[in-house]
Amino acid sequence: MDWESLLSTEKLSPVEPEPTEFDNYPTNEFEKDYNRIVSSAAFRRLQDKTQVFPLDKSDFIRTRLTHSIEVSTIARQLGIMISKNKTPYRPTDIDPDIAEGISSVLLCAGLLHDLGNPPFGHFGETTIGDWFKSHLSIIEYKKRPLRDWLTEQMAKDLENFEGNAQALRILAKAKYGSAINLSCGVISTLVKYPTNSCSFDRASKDIKQHKLGYFTAEEDTLFSISQTVGTVDQNGDLCRHPLTFMLEAADDIAYATADLEDAFKKRLFSLDSFIQFFENSYDHSKIRAQRSPERYSDRLINDLKARRSSAKDSAAFSSWLNHTRRWLMYVAVFRFSSSYKEIMSGAYQRDLFDDTYHQLSIKILKDAMPEFVFDSSSILKLELSSQTILSFLLDRFINAALYYDPEYEDRPNGYVQTKANRKYMSIFSENYKQDYEKAKTHDEQNDLYLRLLMVTDFISGMTDSYARTLYRELSGIE
Repeated sequence: MDWESLLSTEKLSPVEPEPTEFDNYPTNEFEKDYNRIVSSAAFRRLQDKTQVFPLDKSDFIRTRLTHSIEVSTIARQLGIMISKNKTPYRPTDIDPDIAEGISSVLLCAGLLHDLGNPPFGHFGETTIGDWFKSHLSIIEYKKRPLRDWLTEQMAKDLENFEGNAQALRILAKAKYGSAINLSCGVISTLVKYPTNSCSFDRASKDIKQHKLGYFTAEEDTLFSISQTVGTVDQNGDLCRHPLTFMLEAADDIAYATADLEDAFKKRLFSLDSFIQFFENSYDHSKIRAQRSPERYSDRLINDLKARRSSAKDSAAFSSWLNHTRRWLMYVAVFRFSSSYKEIMSGAYQRDLFDDTYHQLSIKILKDAMPEFVFDSSSILKLELSSQTILSFLLDRFINAALYYDPEYEDRPNGYVQTKANRKYMSIFSENYKQDYEKAKTHDEQNDLYLRLLMVTDFISGMTDSYARTLYRELSGIE
């Protein structure tokens, strides 16, 4: 892989030419991408989507929007650190122009990385996938179960609904002129898992296979993007974009520190219980080893104890998390730099914390979330709400969309929309209907699949508040 291709500014659809006067004050293509992102409705909707905690009345709990801004900031800083590092591992092929492109791509990708997440956080993803697992064999289209109409990959796309794949789907619609038209280098960086729904394996040693990264509908588009940026290997398999590793590290750092800070402010755990949990998470007999992860984790928690002696718990924990964040960024950049050749060849299979001083530290921090947070009453209520609201909406709109396309009506057999289903489709977003019309192939199997995706597009694009309000209105509660 080479940076000229990896930082490709080629778009999925033609860009309107600008007046020649604009050349007097040039702006690079990635800065234009950044402007398109922050001006988009899809990005703005993140302000009303759950990060970890359901939308809170207080002003400090992070939403998907604030989380995305933090990830974007960390990712950009990682890119700068890569190009300016003073170690013997500094990549020699990153010149100032490439360095600017790297930080700009990461800035954009950080803002976009959660674009495809449905309402109610990861619980929303699980709810959508579980609904299809239980309904594809029950709901019929022309007297045959939906599962019989779909290919294996189409069915698994729906049963394993994934926000990462949905983000690519949103951006891929730019080829129809109905989405944010971004550079291929940015979109490729966003694809954490260049693996389809029949091939992903959560137990794989190769991190790129841990989740599905694209749906069948976007397979050709992703391969085209990958050829443009040069992330297709000699065997025709897709590799991760090198910058994806830094994007993922930024996301992990934000999750492991910022979300933990929110949990502490919500008083889901005390500092004493956190310190006890941290210290019980590693073998103290190993801390004497000069370069052991246990040694550095022990230093880290001792630093928190020292800060606590001179400040209130909230201030001590906040400053300690900032200190910890810097260390995690440091080791991520070290791993990227020291494994640079392997990453650029597409052979690197781990995350950027693997085999570093703080590989144990970030594991402990991430393990703290299920330990202290995920069984809290507010989270459990969110999970139950997600299941109730999204299942209701899927029930109504999937059935309404089955016979939505008059091209496939069979009137003698009664395969037409009911009056109720026509009413449901009348309140369905026109944007998604238009996307379907542009994407349809006039093949009944494929177009049925696209209508099912049209519904997941509609529901996953909702904010928490809108999904809740629509559920209440359609169920007669309001």
